[in-house]
Amino acid sequence: MGSIQDSLFITARAAVLRTVGGPLQIEDVRISPPKGDEVLVRMVGVGVCHTDVVCRDGFPVPLPIVLGHEGSGIVEAVGELVTKVKPGQRVVLSFNSCGHCSSCGEDHPATCHQMLPLNFGAAQRVDGGCVTDATGEAVHSLFFGQSSFGTFALAREVNTVPVGDGVPLEILGPLGCGIQTGAGAAINSLALKPGQSLAIFGGGSVGLSALLGALAVGAGPVVVIEPNVRRRALALDLGASHVFDPFNTEDLVASIKAATGGGVTHSLDSTGLPPVIAKAIDCTLPGGTVGLLGVPAPDAAVPVTLLDLLVKSVTLRPITEGDANPQEFIPRMVQLYRDGKFPFDKLITTYRFENINDAFKATETGEAIKPVLVF
Repeated sequence: MGSIQDSLFITARAAVLRTVGGPLQIEDVRISPPKGDEVLVRMVGVGVCHTDVVCRDGFPVPLPIVLGHEGSGIVEAVGELVTKVKPGQRVVLSFNSCGHCSSCGEDHPATCHQMLPLNFGAAQRVDGGCVTDATGEAVHSLFFGQSSFGTFALAREVNTVPVGDGVPLEILGPLGCGIQTGAGAAINSLALKPGQSLAIFGGGSVGLSALLGALAVGAGPVVVIEPNVRRRALALDLGASHVFDPFNTEDLVASIKAATGGGVTHSLDSTGLPPVIAKAIDCTLPGGTVGLLGVPAPDAAVPVTLLDLLVKSVTLRPITEGDANPQEFIPRMVQLYRDGKFPFDKLITTYRFENINDAFKATETGEAIKPVLVF
């Protein structure tokens, strides 16, 4: 574990990405103390998200960089402008936002006008604050406002969310991104009501979190379409009414319609694949909504014509971060977990921080649904 040595810098161990494709190297880093609205957090756990894999493998982020954006831990120190969190508090870290654009002003930071540069651009720290390696070379930080693949992380007050006692802090980090995205898609973006139906395409951490979110608000039936047999089994265990293997179901759309009384009021795609999105549209009832969560290829197009949409009157709903305000939605998920209505812990497999590259591999192969590194 890192330690606060003196007032000039903090020493920590961090997984540094130096070359596209990795591997991540655990190194000593030095962090100047928090200033302004910054919050220094001693990490307890951090989830590995598919976005971390994408950034390791070539999505344009500046190098060298510390990735990680599903952190949870305990506040160690705060900058002079911080008023809402204090040392000793248990917190979950979420995505970064500017706090002053029109979206942020309307409590909708998921559509912050500076979303891309603040989260993927390794935004600059306050007043020349820095993170350096053992040789003094600068290491980019503030990935998603946290860079939490380390024993200490610097976040901002806007993306630091206090959580109470009595919940396992080491597994709460994914509530800041992946689980928030899926559950928020069902609860916030689609605004599912009791008795409304949902088809979820993709049974990874986001898709299964959407299943949990839908069930938590009384939606149903909920069906999950997923090729991995273990994930289909887990979806049934979590409460899905039906599961389908898209590669071994003769007529997938007809099967979904038969299982749901003619079609679903809502569907959700977590794959970003146009042929899959076409199936999601086809199984959705007229007047329904299709949520789009998956990250598509740059040249991917919507697989329907405008006339198709007009005739069927289906709404396509792109979704970022589950349309969540983390300061409100993370505590809501924690309370649902306390109440036994949101068992997201069933999605998690834990790894020691030192085994971070194994956790990345498990993410890529599907061996683990949501790996979480513990310190």
